[in-house]
Amino acid sequence: MVAEYYVESENMTSSPSDRGPWTARAKGLLTQATSIWALTVTFIAVTLVAAGPMRVWDYRLNRRWLYLADPDLVWFAQHILDPIAGQAVCLPVLAITATTLSYRRRSWRPIVFAAATEAAFFLGVGSLKVLLARPATTLHDPRFFQGGLLDLGSRGISYPSGHAAEAVLIYGAVAYLIARYSSASTRAVLLLWWGVAAISVNSVMVSFALGWHWATDLIGGLLAGGLFLRILMAVDRRVPLLHS
Repeated sequence: MVAEYYVESENMTSSPSDRGPWTARAKGLLTQATSIWALTVTFIAVTLVAAGPMRVWDYRLNRRWLYLADPDLVWFAQHILDPIAGQAVCLPVLAITATTLSYRRRSWRPIVFAAATEAAFFLGVGSLKVLLARPATTLHDPRFFQGGLLDLGSRGISYPSGHAAEAVLIYGAVAYLIARYSSASTRAVLLLWWGVAAISVNSVMVSFALGWHWATDLIGGLLAGGLFLRILMAVDRRVPLLHS
């Protein structure tokens, strides 16, 4: 999602193959497609579609697919795969990464960035969930503004998916911190971003297979997580680095 930051990091160097015209063009297109404005517009478009014509398909696509396909895998999906994008796992990973990098760099910036990431999740993504008030799949109503935190609790704030957003936002923050504040190689950072992508796909597939979210909840979650990550990265990069 944010490949251009690999090359721009002060701790990285590019190989000759990375500077080919097609590679540069691909990175440029990726940068444009995942810019703050592009993600904002796409999120708004997906939300409008989810609130309108996609509601019928959300309803039709919603099944407890894994229960139907192989019930023996349900426990593994619920207790092993799904928690990977949950706060109990991703928050310690983010905290350890930020603390370690802050100690090595003799700077509070990684810790501040990690704290801002958590704030973006709870205040940013959380506010969207409360504002849009979409009931969970268990209530069989994919309409917006029909749920609500006060009336239905966690079952009334389904859109955008928190787990999908966390997968991109929290693990993306980990990858960014390592790329920005460590001496990790370009290859290592690239693998980290592929890891973020894999975790995001896992989060989406598990939630969908278990019937925990409407399909558009998951797409919206990925976009929301990516949007807030982009904003945090832009702010962090505009503040001059403080060297010890």
